[in-house]
Amino acid sequence: MLSIRLVQLIEGHWDEIAERLIGEVRKHPDMQTFANRPVIEIREWCGEILRNLGDMLTSRDGEQLLRFRTYGQTRFEENIPLHEAVLRFHLLKDKVFEFVHEQGFAVNAMQLYAEEELEHRMGRFFDACVYQVVCGYEHALRRAARLAS
Repeated sequence: MLSIRLVQLIEGHWDEIAERLIGEVRKHPDMQTFANRPVIEIREWCGEILRNLGDMLTSRDGEQLLRFRTYGQTRFEENIPLHEAVLRFHLLKDKVFEFVHEQGFAVNAMQLYAEEELEHRMGRFFDACVYQVVCGYEHALRRAARLAS
């Protein structure tokens, strides 16, 4: 039972969550490369994920995740360290959870269960995204190594 209300809340406030992420990226000691990227790039990335969160969480279509493989390839081509590409997903997930917890919706057992279900699905979704990013990054790395030989 995925809480549609919580998902819609996240989708509707994606820009607020994006601002939180931008602040975290700018001050995080392990995000030096991404911290120097244009703010609009980070906002657009957040918007792409969070505005479509409901579809992404409920989709059984693997194509939703395959675009994150391309994201990994692109980060390699841009000389973004892999750890930063992965960390950005973790930070976004944390900012979403932080936002949901601040809303204080879980006042009864059913609402608490819905919130936990959302966190569970989001955790699985972000884990799958990270896996695809790493696969794409490694693929681009191997391709570059072959071309250099």
